[in-house]
Amino acid sequence: MGHKAKQQWIWLAIDKETREIVGVFIGRRSRVGARGLWQSMPAVYRQCAVAYTDFWDAYAQVIPGKRHRAVGKETGQTNRIQRFNCTLRQRVSRLVRKTLSFSKKLENHIGAIWYFIRNCSTRLKERLT
Repeated sequence: MGHKAKQQWIWLAIDKETREIVGVFIGRRSRVGARGLWQSMPAVYRQCAVAYTDFWDAYAQVIPGKRHRAVGKETGQTNRIQRFNCTLRQRVSRLVRKTLSFSKKLENHIGAIWYFIRNCSTRLKERLT
């Protein structure tokens, strides 16, 4: 977003079974971002689901211990989210620096990300029904 002081992260939560995106937050990579992701998830997930994350400290500070498992890549528990991140980078070209579609406005990035996520969710639901 112009320079490194304005970096934004896309925080995502995906249901392991349905592959549905159940939480999204766009913001700093900090405890505030982790809290934003946790609050974006439906209450039923916050009360019942187990969140598998990497070892970033912000997750452990925000997600209750009963609901959080920090795991490494070798477990395969985070591969769906990593695959989705790769797809997001490939299909939303404005996220990649130095492309013709790169925008300096945060609102444009957020709009493109939301459009992609909603479009993916709609297509996934159509395939499952």
